[in-house]
Amino acid sequence: MHIKIVNPNTTSFFTEACLVAGRAVAAEGTRLSAGQPSSGTPSVECHVEEAVATLGVIEQVRAGEAAGVDGYVIACFGDTGIEAAREIAAGPVVGMTEAALFSAALIAPVFSIVTLPMRTRIFAERVLWRTGLERRCARVRAIDIDVLDCEDEAVEVFEPFVSEARRAILEDHAEAIILGCAGLQPLIGRLEAALGVPIIEGVAAAVKLAESLLSLRLGTSKRGAWGYPIDKTMTGVAPALTLGKSRP
Repeated sequence: MHIKIVNPNTTSFFTEACLVAGRAVAAEGTRLSAGQPSSGTPSVECHVEEAVATLGVIEQVRAGEAAGVDGYVIACFGDTGIEAAREIAAGPVVGMTEAALFSAALIAPVFSIVTLPMRTRIFAERVLWRTGLERRCARVRAIDIDVLDCEDEAVEVFEPFVSEARRAILEDHAEAIILGCAGLQPLIGRLEAALGVPIIEGVAAAVKLAESLLSLRLGTSKRGAWGYPIDKTMTGVAPALTLGKSRP
């Protein structure tokens, strides 16, 4: 099976970091690739950037369909562009946020999310509402660090994350912590040692869930809401982004 990790932003560090996270858990025989938009935003930290990044997700999934990709992982917390991706893809599309939430719900009765920066909490909350897991998540917490600072995760992210996660454990009674940003897989071992609870990284969780769905021969339902896009002409749109049915 071929699974493509789609990074909605244009920062190659995150694309490569997500590929490393996926390869660390992928089953033997699973082919993993990763892609990022040819143009767009270097990070997704507000709604305007998310709208721009969604066009990049469409571009990358269209390219994957043409190349015979079987399934996709959306590697951005908040699952940027996932609804559009599911309309285009024949196979399963798994968001890292959904995968992290479902995984946490299977191993802990109560969990918390620690994301970044502060204003992106609404993205995590949106996925919580959509999945119906808001009652299991004690709180969405955030540290005041920009996404692009994660490129130096040991210096910029680790200590603030530990501090906020400790508050989640003590104040929220969280029994597991979800990493609310892509590219933080290198921190998992240190975080688990410092915090003493399971740490869920969404890209790895999404890769394993995509593998499971493909093994079960389950693709995206085309019956209604996630049916292929309506075939119509759109003005001023690059050929790679034009709509219409992706596969017969």
